[in-house]
Amino acid sequence: MFVCFLFCFFKVSDITKHRKTTALEGLLLFLLEKSANLLKICLDTNSVNCCTKGVKIGILTVEEDDVAGVTSQPTVINMAIILEEAIVLEDIKDLPSAFAYLFGLLYAFNMEYLKELKYTFEVIMDLGGTCSARVQSLKSKLC
Repeated sequence: MFVCFLFCFFKVSDITKHRKTTALEGLLLFLLEKSANLLKICLDTNSVNCCTKGVKIGILTVEEDDVAGVTSQPTVINMAIILEEAIVLEDIKDLPSAFAYLFGLLYAFNMEYLKELKYTFEVIMDLGGTCSARVQSLKSKLC
């Protein structure tokens, strides 16, 4: 019955996008890393400079400021990639695409990833070498 509700509420493509987004957000939680170091949320009424200040590497989600509190889900207006406190790419359609662009830019610019998020980067980049204990635990739980 719950699955039927989901299919009635979301389109099939929305369910896939929602699952990918939840998996990426959950990855940070499962690996006990602070998502605030990578995922930034800003309201459309806030200054973008305020949201990007002090961010070396990040994904910025600009949400609509719902002052009436009518909707339960925030409306995402824009997603952007932040490198060295500057927005380098914007108008990204969803979080999985933003992650892909971020990793492409890090590779292209030969930038080092954040040390505070080393387990997340280790899982996503999966260079095939030996894994840390935390990442190995995740892999064994997924198999």
